[in-house]
Amino acid sequence: MDLKTAAALRRLRLVSGPEAISFLVLLVCSVLKRTTDFNAVPVMGAIHGILVVLYLVFWADAWNRAKWSLKTAVFYFLMMVLPTGGFFAERRLKREAEDAVIASRARTEGVVSA
Repeated sequence: MDLKTAAALRRLRLVSGPEAISFLVLLVCSVLKRTTDFNAVPVMGAIHGILVVLYLVFWADAWNRAKWSLKTAVFYFLMMVLPTGGFFAERRLKREAEDAVIASRARTEGVVSA
């Protein structure tokens, strides 16, 4: 994995957690809006919208650079749509990055995997 691919995956991983949190907070704000006088939906909607756009841009960049299969790309897209999916995406992206570092070190040291 080259440096630009690793950076693209890292950006997607870093935005997936806050996107998931903003989605959950937006859901809570929606319930509070309908049950109380508290209305933070416009503010949280804007914050969540910005994070969704960032996620989509970083997702497209990661898909392009990492040469994901359609199945993998759809998986990460669905993780954006589900309320807690960003947490799962973040964990899986972190695991992929760690595996890539291990593989890179093995190639550098001349270790051949069976």
